[in-house]
Amino acid sequence: MARIAGVDLPRNKRMEVALTYIYGIGRPMSKKILAEASIDLNKKSDTLTESEVAKIREIIDRAHRVEGDLRREVSLNIKRLVDLSCYRGMRHRKSLPVRGQRTHSNARTRKGPAVAIAGKKSVKAMK
Repeated sequence: MARIAGVDLPRNKRMEVALTYIYGIGRPMSKKILAEASIDLNKKSDTLTESEVAKIREIIDRAHRVEGDLRREVSLNIKRLVDLSCYRGMRHRKSLPVRGQRTHSNARTRKGPAVAIAGKKSVKAMK
């Protein structure tokens, strides 16, 4: 099993897909990395040689920000926005959508499950 950037790549998957298990690497980036390392996109992850793994590891370390460094950078960017109290920072603080989406009927992923609000009891129900 290949271990790159602190992530165990899944067994028996195409390398193009296996590299996407690393945070910060998507399909286009994995294609570029494999092209630079001159490795076939369709090669399975468990058939990689040590030299190929070393080549991929070297390219990622040299040219790309992934995993812990990238997560830290993203969280620091969000923290900066919150500290500035700008509009986007306030939306992050309130756990609301940040990029202009509507919240009247949707945004359940961001806001969490709906909470029922008890309505006023009618006069008839009280008698």
